This record gives sequence, structure tokens and C-alpha cells, in this order.
Amino acid sequence: MIRVTLPAHLRTLARVDEVAVEVSGAATPRTVIDALEACYPVLRGTIRDQVTQQRRPFLRFFACEEDLSHDSPDHPLPEPVIAGREPFMIVGAMAGG
Repeated sequence: MIRVTLPAHLRTLARVDEVAVEVSGAATPRTVIDALEACYPVLRGTIRDQVTQQRRPFLRFFACEEDLSHDSPDHPLPEPVIAGREPFMIVGAMAGG
């Protein structure tokens, strides 16, 4: 099970705090988001564009204190995330000055 933390607006939308999803095959950002959208259909299109599959501009992906936002969506997640010791975090980015 992969633990996933969501930003406040997505937690409210999905009516959850932290979730855990089961991924089949390799644990990557893509497979985690696929599983998350399968479990919580209300989140479809909020984390990534449904057509291009690109991450939404004001969301970032983190795991084990590393920014994974610009890595390939098929890059394997760190072992502590796969083992469930660390969460895969989807974080709302800040903008402005």
C-alpha cells in the first residue's frame, strides 16, 4: 500500500485525510495517481490533465524529502514509499510575491 497525502482542497473534495492505495506493477507517480483516481473518481482531472496526463501547474509531488515534480511520471518511487514507511505527497504550490 502506498500512503498518499493530499493538499487541503483535494482532501476536502475527496472527503479524506490521508489515503492508501494499492498499485499493480511498478510503483510510480503515474500508477499511484491512476490508483488514486480509480478509488476517488472525484479527483479525476484535479491532479493531472485528463487529456495530456501532465501534472497540474500548481501541484508538486514529493517523496522522502525529494521533489519528484519534474521527474518522469514512470520513474520508480523511493523504496520507503513503496514499503509504506513514507508517504507520496501531493502538495499545493504557492504562487505570488
